[in-house]
Amino acid sequence: MDDAPGRKPWEAFRPDGVIIFSDILTPLPAFGVPFDIEEVRGPVIQSLICSEDCLKALHPIDLEKLHSVGESLKILRQEVGDHAAVLGFVGAPWTIATYIVEGGTTRTYTTVKSMCHTAPNLLRDLLCHLTKAISEYIIYQVESRVHCIQIFDSWGGQLPLDMWEQWSKPYITEIVSIVQNKCPKIPLVLYINGNCGLLERMKGTGVDVIGLDWTVDMADGRKRLGNDISVQGNVDPAYLFSPLPAVTEEIQRVVKCAGPRGHILNLGHGVLVGTPEEAVAHFFEVTKSLKYDSSSQNHAMEEPKLLV
Repeated sequence: MDDAPGRKPWEAFRPDGVIIFSDILTPLPAFGVPFDIEEVRGPVIQSLICSEDCLKALHPIDLEKLHSVGESLKILRQEVGDHAAVLGFVGAPWTIATYIVEGGTTRTYTTVKSMCHTAPNLLRDLLCHLTKAISEYIIYQVESRVHCIQIFDSWGGQLPLDMWEQWSKPYITEIVSIVQNKCPKIPLVLYINGNCGLLERMKGTGVDVIGLDWTVDMADGRKRLGNDISVQGNVDPAYLFSPLPAVTEEIQRVVKCAGPRGHILNLGHGVLVGTPEEAVAHFFEVTKSLKYDSSSQNHAMEEPKLLV
């Protein structure tokens, strides 16, 4: 989103965190999966993984092919200095696999879901390969000076709970283990679109922050997850099309429901196309004006009060 000709979102809104707009599929060619982006269809992958022979075309990730990503992150880190966190991101193995098996975006996920039953060993081998590649890609981004990594299991919410436990969670958990061992100070955020039924299971992956989509009630999400893990979100992106007083009220509600500690205020998904920039600016202005009254923490039975 450009606020004005020559102005970057960082300059226009001064958020606490910045991210380079890219795509979770960016690393695919670096381990043997080329793809094109078509205007109507979006990502299109011709070399589908549908057999053991197809799997042989994959190779370890070549980080040299992602040199531009690393350089961009270093430049961004230099530009924002200590004024904002630089965020890196990756797709989770299951989500990346849906594209590689289906050949692009899909509404039904029938091919990859069928593979869970018709070719489970093939799918496991693919997910294992993706797990290793994604782990190395995360570490590469950390070495390129990001402060935090968000893992997007965008299509994990398309799986029944038991299938997510089997086909997504173990591979995310493995990534978390590898990264935490190599980069123990880097916070990891996990986001799943449609994650209302998965919150407790997401916590079991070992990540530091759970991103809530806008369909989850923040108070309920916080209650279910507890206070020993941080949460991110979760204002409905559509609220930014509403009158500004309504935006203000929703921000205040979400912040109050999340509580005084361990909350990263954000939208429950990305900014929608056509969102008024005035509303985006208002989101930041209201957010920066909020604070909790720390003096009330002196009373053992009182929660800090949100000051507006």
